[in-house]
Amino acid sequence: MASGRLRLGVNIDHVATVRNARGGPHPDPVRAAHLAIEAGADGITAHLREDRRHIRDTDMERLRAEIARPLNFEMAVTDEMVTIATRLRPHAACLVPEKREERTTEGGLDLDARPDALRDAIKALADAGCRVSLFVEPEERVMDAARALGAPVVELHTGRYAELWLAGDDAGIASERERLRRAAAHGAAIGLEMHAGHGLTTENVGPVAAIGEFVELNIGHYLIGEAIFGGLPEAIGAMRAAMDEARSGQSA
Repeated sequence: MASGRLRLGVNIDHVATVRNARGGPHPDPVRAAHLAIEAGADGITAHLREDRRHIRDTDMERLRAEIARPLNFEMAVTDEMVTIATRLRPHAACLVPEKREERTTEGGLDLDARPDALRDAIKALADAGCRVSLFVEPEERVMDAARALGAPVVELHTGRYAELWLAGDDAGIASERERLRRAAAHGAAIGLEMHAGHGLTTENVGPVAAIGEFVELNIGHYLIGEAIFGGLPEAIGAMRAAMDEARSGQSA
């Protein structure tokens, strides 16, 4: 049962991608963050990658100092990133898998691969005052593993759902949406705060937003792409309206 207002976190990574393609200071991702907040974003997400392909250290420092909404620092589980995050002390830190060759984050964290490193990172970030989340696949056993590691929040990877939507696979969409729903229900039942994100658009967000256990969606690439055609405030406004419509029960 959908309930409560759903928060929208806006990822501004790809404003930095466009900036870095030319090598100058424009467009400024921090300016985009301010515009997103004015348009109704509840928080700003930025991923400082090991190779600094889009967001840079100075962007994170400026975001932490300047924006008037929570900053969600997406990061790999490395000593370098933990050191940066514990120094900056953002509102939130979301631990994600990261590979040099990938175009975007592909799938959720494998919580079984390096449990000690994950546990240590979660503790260090929590001690620094960060709300820690894990970007994971929507499986009930993964919710249990996240809880055991001490993470208070998980963000469910909606990439497969988005791919099935693009393919027009109605049966697959329904199955994956149910997978998301079951994981969200189980996670919430064991005390996790439930978020979701990856590949969400105004066309496909409704069925995800209608899952009442979700309290936050994080969306970036689509919004920055739509901003080229109609402006960032308009893109965020349309997404906010789609989320609110779904959460009010007007969208299945």
